[in-house]
Amino acid sequence: MGKNTKHSIAIVGGGPAGLMAAEVAIAGGVRVDLYDGMASVGRKFLLAGKGGLNLTHAEAMEAFLSRYSNRAAHLRPFLEAFGPAELRLWAQGLGIGTFVGSSGRVFPTGQKSAPLLRGWLHRLRKAGVVFHSRHRWQGWDGDNALCFDTPQGIQRTEADAVILALGGASWPRLGSDGTWLPILSGRGVITTPLRPSNCGFECRWSEHFRSRFAGQPVKSVTASFTDAEGEEHFLPGEFVVTAGGVEGQLIYALSAALRDTIDALGVATPRFDLAPGRDCKRLADDLSKPRGSASMAKHLQRQAGIAGVKAGLLRELADPEDFADPARLAVAIKSLPLRLNAPRPLNEAISTAGGIAFEGLDGQLMIRALPGVFCAGEMLDWEAPTGGYLLTACFATGRAAGLGALRWIG
Repeated sequence: MGKNTKHSIAIVGGGPAGLMAAEVAIAGGVRVDLYDGMASVGRKFLLAGKGGLNLTHAEAMEAFLSRYSNRAAHLRPFLEAFGPAELRLWAQGLGIGTFVGSSGRVFPTGQKSAPLLRGWLHRLRKAGVVFHSRHRWQGWDGDNALCFDTPQGIQRTEADAVILALGGASWPRLGSDGTWLPILSGRGVITTPLRPSNCGFECRWSEHFRSRFAGQPVKSVTASFTDAEGEEHFLPGEFVVTAGGVEGQLIYALSAALRDTIDALGVATPRFDLAPGRDCKRLADDLSKPRGSASMAKHLQRQAGIAGVKAGLLRELADPEDFADPARLAVAIKSLPLRLNAPRPLNEAISTAGGIAFEGLDGQLMIRALPGVFCAGEMLDWEAPTGGYLLTACFATGRAAGLGALRWIG
């Protein structure tokens, strides 16, 4: 411990943002206590890495920043100070190497999050960070002490600075339930409603289609969509049919635009090219060939490469009259509309949009309405697609909040 251990910083939330804030704060020589509502920290981080931890993304900084859309300018200083390159060096300092996948996504060697989290927690404890599990934050009491609901009852504590890193409201079973929002709103903090991000969407399948194709992936398609603002989106990829709609990589990438359009217009209708790379005229010519005694299903498979779930989607969504006209059928294959009615519930989303507005924060991520209280991670009002962008911004804002709290203490 350094010479300033008479000063203390309390960190509420043990995800990547909170842990990074703790690492920065303890290096400043102050006492650091980290509180988390769960029995152990980093639970969402561990689950996110179960199938392969996508730590960050290797691309030029301007392209990287563009993934944060209308919050890119607010996040720029934090990501320029601690972006993908710095995050990879940080992991290397924990003995965890990284590699770049074919899509530009960066993974730790071994691709799992557990070794990284284990090494990180060991280093934090050795540095002096004190962890308090099963402490659910309840706000402040009348004397401005932090209040926690614990197995031993309500516990109170005071600190020279507070860093809140409580996450959004997705995956509440892992601790991020958004219950902090009314607490902060009640204290004059500028907030925006929490909404699902990187989420699936609902549509009305027929019982025949649902029972036959739910759970199946739709691969090698291209989605096109014009949102409520008139902006055009055009993305290749794949998605998954669910019992009540669609989800998966391509849907998540479009989720912000789809969600906002549904909010504005009540519905969003992306179109899917089921045969990317096939020219529409050539496709119509191929479909015009005589099929003899072959069924339409066999004809579609032979002449257009449409079979399985793609054929099911075509039957489900195209006008029945399209199948009698090769030109119209080709257009349907190249631009099949899917009417989406609503995003899936917030507790099913990968991440959260909304939260604490940057307009109510200073440049160190301190809440102007609550001097000495800083915020980091998914609590802040920003969103980004999957692909390492979410984690990188959580690390970067956690670091910034930790530095800001040290400066506040002076």
